[in-house]
Amino acid sequence: MSSPSPIRIGILDDYQNVALDAADWSPLKGRAQITVFNDHVAEDAQIIERLKPFDVLCVMRERTPLTRAIIEQLPNLKLIASTGPVNASIDTDAAAERGIKVAHTGYSSTPTIEMAWALILAMARNIPGENRSLREGGWQRTLGTQLAGKTLGILGLGHIGSAVGVIGRAFRMNVIAWSQNLTVERAESKGVQRVDKDTLFATSDILSIHLRLSDRTRDLVGAAELAKMKSTSRIVNTSRGPIVDTTALIAALKSGQIAGAAVDVYDTEPLDPNHPLRTLDNVLATPHIGYVTRELYETFYGDSVRNIVDWLDQNP
Repeated sequence: MSSPSPIRIGILDDYQNVALDAADWSPLKGRAQITVFNDHVAEDAQIIERLKPFDVLCVMRERTPLTRAIIEQLPNLKLIASTGPVNASIDTDAAAERGIKVAHTGYSSTPTIEMAWALILAMARNIPGENRSLREGGWQRTLGTQLAGKTLGILGLGHIGSAVGVIGRAFRMNVIAWSQNLTVERAESKGVQRVDKDTLFATSDILSIHLRLSDRTRDLVGAAELAKMKSTSRIVNTSRGPIVDTTALIAALKSGQIAGAAVDVYDTEPLDPNHPLRTLDNVLATPHIGYVTRELYETFYGDSVRNIVDWLDQNP
C-alpha cells in the first residue's frame, strides 16, 4: 500500500524569516511540504490565489484575516494553525461549516508589557532622537521627562494593564485607570485608583491603552477625548490601532494638543509607506513588535507543529 501524499502547509507572514528556526519541524518530515511566505498580500484575490493549494495554513496572529469570503474559496484547506489562544480575524463559523479545524497555541503577555514600558521610557527621555543626534555628531539636544510623581493613566485594567500599573508604581507614579466595566473593587485590588473617563484623559501624563478591540472600544479615543488631555501628555498604544481615531490623533499631534504618541499598532498593517505616523517628529512608531520576541515565537511555532502533528495523527 502506498503512503499518503504529503500535505501542503503554508506559513504566512513570516516577516523576519524565522518560523523554521523557531521550532523543531522535523516531526513533519515526510508528512508535509512546507512553504514559507515572508511577504504580505492584502487583497482577497491575491490571498485566495496564493493559498488555494494548501491543506494547512499556519497564521501569525491577525496579520492575514481569513474571512468567510476567503475560506469559501480555499477548497483544500482542512486545518488553520493559528498562533495565540484566540484570533478574531478568522471566521470560525465559516471554517466549521466546511469542516476546517482551527487550532490555537499558548501565549504570554510579558513581551507586550515590556514593550509598553520600552515605549514609555524611550518617549519620556527622547531616546530615539538623542541617539539619532549622537550618530550625527550632536550632544544633549533635549530635556527628558521624569516619571516619578507623574500620573500614569491605564485605559483597560486587564492582565496587561494591571502589570503595566505595577511597574508604574515601581517608578513612583500615580496610577489611575478607567474602562467601561472597571469597578472600584477591582482597581483597588490592583493597587490602582479608578477614576471616571473624563478624569483619566484630563489628568494622565502618560496614557497607556490596554483594551481588546470591539464595537464598544473602536474609536474610543477620539477628538473629544484628546481635547481633554494636557498639552504635555503622551499616549501609548500597544493594543489595537482602531481603538484610537487615527485622524483625530494625527490632528492632535500636529496642533500640539498633546505632546506625543508611541504607537505599535495601526488600522491597517503593514503601515502605508507614506502614512503621517511614519514622519511626525513627536511620534515614536514601531511595526507591531509588542509580541515579537524569540521566546514567544518559539511557543507559537512549537505549539503549531504539535497541533499539526496531532491533527495528522487523528486524520491519517
